[in-house]
Amino acid sequence: MTLYAKINADFSENYIGYSALAIIASTCLGSIAIMTTLFDGNGPLQMFFVFLTVVVCSAHNAAILTVQKPKLVLDLLIISLVVNSLLLIGNNLF
Repeated sequence: MTLYAKINADFSENYIGYSALAIIASTCLGSIAIMTTLFDGNGPLQMFFVFLTVVVCSAHNAAILTVQKPKLVLDLLIISLVVNSLLLIGNNLF
């Protein structure tokens, strides 16, 4: 059994609790990514990064609020965390 399969099984079993934590994690990381992006100015590239962050965080939150399947919510959480982490790392390196 792969790590993703174990996480998916646990997430599906405890969907309600993990959903609340996932909203907090995704939103907090997204807001930090937006803050660091806007430290570099407010040009078109920064606005695209803000848009990207808002889209992935909103997609994840909307999936939870519309009670989608746990696998979809987990996949959107992973996408949100990866995209926001890459933006955060990229903003701090360059």
